[in-house]
Amino acid sequence: MHRHRELCERAVDPLEIAAGLEAHGVTDRTAARYRHRDVFSLAEELYARVPGVAGEPGRATAPAPMRDIETRAAWTLRALLPGAACTATAVVLKLTDGVLGGGGRLTVALVGALVALLGLGLCLRSGPLHAAEGRSSAAAAVYGYWLLGYALYGEALLDQVLSGGPEGPWAITPAPLLGLALAVAPAAWCAHLFSVHAQRKLAGSRALEEFAAGVRPLLFGAVALFLCVLTGLLHLAALGYGGGGAPVAAAVLGVLLLLARLLTVHGFPEPATTGLAAACAVEAVAPALVLAGRLPGLHFVAQPVYTVVAEAGTGAVPAIACGAAALGLLIHATVALSRASAHTRA
Repeated sequence: MHRHRELCERAVDPLEIAAGLEAHGVTDRTAARYRHRDVFSLAEELYARVPGVAGEPGRATAPAPMRDIETRAAWTLRALLPGAACTATAVVLKLTDGVLGGGGRLTVALVGALVALLGLGLCLRSGPLHAAEGRSSAAAAVYGYWLLGYALYGEALLDQVLSGGPEGPWAITPAPLLGLALAVAPAAWCAHLFSVHAQRKLAGSRALEEFAAGVRPLLFGAVALFLCVLTGLLHLAALGYGGGGAPVAAAVLGVLLLLARLLTVHGFPEPATTGLAAACAVEAVAPALVLAGRLPGLHFVAQPVYTVVAEAGTGAVPAIACGAAALGLLIHATVALSRASAHTRA
């Protein structure tokens, strides 16, 4: 009680104490030393025995996060900004095709990209995709921008490297980037739904195991829902641009970014950064292996890349990189986000 007094005083129910004890490494075996069958039973005694706190306002039932309509509308509008900026830029470029010169079109594209990035920054500063201070890292942002840049230029770069280049201008594939920008709002809503329903599970569960069993389907459902919506948006973006880009690679990239953000928001930024870094490393190594394979005696180094591209095209490289990283983060999130301590509010 002395060691965890602050936790017990600010808790709104025994399960929040159990979640805090779990976060501090207290297990059922530890609880057995205090003659309790599990952590939750120990938490109930701590909740009951901490004096003079039961009637304080801090113990009142906390409201579900973001219940009011105005708050939801505010962060939804912010989440729509990146997609709106990219869509407006695409429309302007299509309407001015043959009218504006290369410099004018480049200016329009740069302005649109800047507005989209500003909108993305606003979306990450509040709402369901907002991470508490100290959780987000600059490295994760750099890796995220790398992955988005590869979605725009990566396939063309790898194609030129494989054909003997790089030389000449690179062809870009803006359709996946447009689809991902439009998917920011669905990602925010999926994160919101996951958070809200996890909080309800936290309030209604009577044991940590019960809570974990109820949260895992919520995580899988949120990811599956986002993947379905993202697939439709990528298809619409491809129709608008007349194709271009690898939809599978863009889809798994979107899932990777969502999982990384969910882990960051709920207090696990290190594995999120590691997953993004792993995907970036694979995408960077692929053209590097091709270039290294041109050195005498090292042709075998590039053979895996040639085999993958011959079987599934240049889009297979980012699909494998992001898909493997997303699978790893999903496995980690299944364990980490099913802990009650990942959903307790300050």
